[in-house]
Amino acid sequence: MNKRILHLVALVFVSVAAASQPVSPTPRQQLLTRLVELQARGYMFGHQDDPCYGIRWSGITDPQNPQPGRSDVLEACGDYPAVMGFDLGGIEMGDEKNLDSVPFRRIRDELIAHHQRGGIVALSWHPRNPLTGGTAWDNADTTVVRSILPGGNCHRKFLLWMRNVRDFLKTLRTPDTDRPVPVVFRPWHENNGAWFWWGSKQCTPEEYRALWCMLQDYLLSEDFDNLVWSWSPNLGIRAADFDSYPGDDRVDLLGLDAYQWGTEQDFIRDLNADLTVLSSFAAERGKLLALTECGLKNLPDPTWWTRVLKPQIDKYPISYFLAWRNAGPHEYFGPAPGEKNALYFNEMIRNSNVMMLKDISKNK
Repeated sequence: MNKRILHLVALVFVSVAAASQPVSPTPRQQLLTRLVELQARGYMFGHQDDPCYGIRWSGITDPQNPQPGRSDVLEACGDYPAVMGFDLGGIEMGDEKNLDSVPFRRIRDELIAHHQRGGIVALSWHPRNPLTGGTAWDNADTTVVRSILPGGNCHRKFLLWMRNVRDFLKTLRTPDTDRPVPVVFRPWHENNGAWFWWGSKQCTPEEYRALWCMLQDYLLSEDFDNLVWSWSPNLGIRAADFDSYPGDDRVDLLGLDAYQWGTEQDFIRDLNADLTVLSSFAAERGKLLALTECGLKNLPDPTWWTRVLKPQIDKYPISYFLAWRNAGPHEYFGPAPGEKNALYFNEMIRNSNVMMLKDISKNK
C-alpha cells in the first residue's frame, strides 16, 4: 500500500468519528469530514489573498474600485483556487487593515463569499510583539512568550488581543443560514524557525505549548466549534521540533511551510525529507496533512509547477498546497494571466488529482 492509501485508512477514523456524533455535527466536524473525503481524490490548490490583489491590479488601494470577485488565478485558468488563505495580523491591535493592508471587512466578505461558492478558507495570524510593540518578526527578546502567559506582565494585554481575534471570528457567519463558517486556523506557524517572536530560539517547547493551549482554550471557551487547528512548522524539521507539538487532542491538521529559497536540489531534498516524516507522523495519529504555504518567488523557472513541485507532492497524502500571495510584479507566487508559468500551472491542474474550486464545490 502506498502512503496515500495508508494515510486514508487512518483518516477514515477521523471521518467516522466526526459523522457519528449523537447530535448534529459541528462546522469543524463537517469540514474535517469534507477534507478527508476530498483527500481521497487528490489535493487542492490554494492561494493567499487571492481575491484582494494580483500582479497588475489591486482591490484594496482604491476604495471606490474594490474589484470584487477578481482573481489572478481565475483569469489565468478560468477557475478560483479551491482554498483561499487570509491573515489576521493587526486584528489584535484593533487595526482596520491587516499587516498586508487588506481591510478586515474585505477579508471577512471574501472569506464568506468563498465559503458560499463552495470553497475552503484558511486563516493565519502574524500578531505584533506584545512586549515591544514591534512586528511579528521582532524576535530579539526571548521573554515575549513568557510575558503573555498567565502570571506574565503582558498577560492582561494579550487577553485583550485574543478578544479582538474572537470578535472578528464571530463575524464569520453565513448570510443565509447564520451558521459559523468553518475555517482552517493556523496560529503560531513556522515555530521551528527563529524569525518570529514565538520561534524555537525565542521560547522553550513548554512555553510554546502553553501559548498554543492558552489561545485554543480561550477560543474553545467561547464556543468556537468551527475551527480546524493546524500546526505548521517550517521546512527543515528536526526531531527536537516535535517537542513543541501541542498534542493529538489539540491538532487536527499537520502543515508544512515550504518555499524554494535556495537551489532546486536543496528544495527537493528537504521537501521530501520533511513530508516523509510528517506523513508518517500524521498517519500514526489520524491527522490531515497539508503544504500550508509554498512557492518559488516570481517563478523564474515557469516549469516549476510541473517539473519540480508536482512530482514531489504526488508522493504524499496532502490535503492541499497553498501558494503565497501575488503582491505585485516584484513579489508573486501564484499564476497570473500573461505569465509564462500560467501555461505550466494549467498543465498541472488538468491532472485529475489536482483540484480547483469547481472540482470541490459539489462536495460542499
